[in-house]
Amino acid sequence: MLAKEYVNLFFIITGSLAVILGVIGIFVPLLPTTPFLLLAAACYIRGSKKLYHRLITHPVLGKYIRNYREERSIPLHAKILGISLLWLSIGYSIIFFLESLLVQILLLIIAICVTIHLLSLKTANQQ
Repeated sequence: MLAKEYVNLFFIITGSLAVILGVIGIFVPLLPTTPFLLLAAACYIRGSKKLYHRLITHPVLGKYIRNYREERSIPLHAKILGISLLWLSIGYSIIFFLESLLVQILLLIIAICVTIHLLSLKTANQQ
C-alpha cells in the first residue's frame, strides 16, 4: 500500500508542476498552456480525483482542457507556436547535434506526424 501512496504523490507533484507551467504559459508567449494542463489532468486523474475535478471545473484553466477533450480544438496561437517551436527545435537538433541519419529521419517523421495532428485539430474560438 505504501508504494501506491508514493505513486499517487508522484502524480500529484508532477500534475502540480504542470499546472504551474501551464499558468505561466498563459502569460509567457513561448510557453504553451494546453499541453501542460492536459498533462496535469492526466496526472491528477491518476493521483487525486479531487485535484482533477478542481482543475477541470476551474473557470479559466478548465476551458483549455474542455476545448481539447470535447471539441478537439486549440487556440490558433497555440497551433502556430507549437508547430514553430517543434520545427525550430527539431531542425536545430538535426543540424547541430545529431550525426546519425537514422535518428534524424526518425525526428523528421515525428515532427511531420505532430504537425499533421496539430493541423487536424479545430481552431478554438478565443473569448
